[in-house]
Amino acid sequence: MSKFSGVDYFNIDGLLSEEEILIRETVRDFVESEIIPIIEEYARKGEFPMHLVGKMAELGLFGANLPSEYGGSDMNNVAYGLVMQELERGDSGIRSFVSVQSALVMYPIFTFGSKEQKRYWLPRLAKGEKIGCFGLTEPDYGSNPGGMVTKAEKTEGGYILNGAKMWITNGTIADVAVVWAKLDGRVKGFLVEKGMKGFTAPEMKGKHSLRASVTSELVFDNVFVPESNLLPNSDGLKSPLMCLNQARYGIAWGVVGSMMACYHSSLTYAQSRVQFGKPIAGFQMTQQKLVYMVTEITKSQLMNLQLGRLKDSGQLRFQQVSMAKRNNCDIALDIARVAREIHGANGILDEYPVMRHAANLESVKTYEGTHEMHTLIVGEDITGLPAFN
Repeated sequence: MSKFSGVDYFNIDGLLSEEEILIRETVRDFVESEIIPIIEEYARKGEFPMHLVGKMAELGLFGANLPSEYGGSDMNNVAYGLVMQELERGDSGIRSFVSVQSALVMYPIFTFGSKEQKRYWLPRLAKGEKIGCFGLTEPDYGSNPGGMVTKAEKTEGGYILNGAKMWITNGTIADVAVVWAKLDGRVKGFLVEKGMKGFTAPEMKGKHSLRASVTSELVFDNVFVPESNLLPNSDGLKSPLMCLNQARYGIAWGVVGSMMACYHSSLTYAQSRVQFGKPIAGFQMTQQKLVYMVTEITKSQLMNLQLGRLKDSGQLRFQQVSMAKRNNCDIALDIARVAREIHGANGILDEYPVMRHAANLESVKTYEGTHEMHTLIVGEDITGLPAFN
C-alpha cells in the first residue's frame, strides 16, 4: 500500500498554524514508523505494545495540552486533537492509552488535585514513568454513573474503599487509579495506588475489539486510602463528567484517523484491484463509496477544527462535544464497513487495517457515552426537554 500522506480534500491545512501542522506530521511519522509495522501482531496476540510508552513520552504526548510546569507540552487543543487523530490511524488502543493517561488521569489530578498531588504525579505520568487509569464505570452502572455503588467511608487518617469498576483501560498495568466513589452520598475522587492492600486489577480477556489495549476490572476490598490521596477539589458527579468531556473531545478527533486509514486502504486497493478488465476504482459503485468516505471525512475534519477553536477560546459547551463524538464515531464505523466491502474477501485479512478498525470502533462508539446517550444530551440541549428516564 502506498505511503499515507493525509486526507485533505478542502485544504484544511490552510486553516492550521505551522506549529499545529508540525505536531501532526511528527506524530504521523511516528505512527508510520513505530505503530503500523507492529500493530497487527499485537492485536493478534491481544497485547498492548508497552515499548511504545517511553517513545510517546519523549514526543510529549502525555498531558500534551497541560502546562509545561507539570510536564505537559503546552499544546493548544487543535494540536492535541490532531495528535489523537494520528494515533488512532495507527490503532484505537494506542489512542485510548494516551487519551486515558492525558484526559482521564492527568487532567483530573491537574484540575481537582492538591499542589502536592500535582507536583508528584503529573511529571511522572508525563514521562511515562507512571501509568494511570480512570475508574468510573461499574458492572451494573455504565450510562448511569450516578447509580454507582462503590463507597468510601471516613476512618482515622483516611478512607476505606469498597466496590468494583469494570471496562477500565490500562487498569492492570496502572500505577495509580483515579477512582470515583460515594462519600456520604457525594461523589469524590481518590488516588488508589498499585499495591494498596485489598486492591486488585485483573485483566479482562476474550475481547474481539480493542485487542491491542489492556482492559481491566478494579476491585476494592476494604482498601485503606490515606487522606492525602483524596482529590480535594472533586465534588459531585460533575467532576468525573468534566473528565469524560475531555476524553470525548479526543475521541471525536481520534476516529477521524481510523476513517482516514480505512479510506486510504480502500482507495489504494481499488486503484490496483483489477476486475472485468479494469481497476475497480473505475466502476461507478466503487466511486460512490469512495466519494461518500472522503466527503464524511471532510465534514468531520471541519467539525473537529471548529470544536478545537471553541475549546481554545473557552467557548466550548459539552453538548457540542457530544454532537461531534456521536457523529464521528457513527460515521467512522460506517466507513470501516464500506471499506470492507471495497476490499471484498481481502477485507477480513490483517494484511489490511480495515477489519481491526471496524472491530475497535464497535467499542469506541460505545465508550465514553453511547450513541444514544449523546443523542439525548444534544436532544435536551436543542429542545430544553430532558428525555432521560
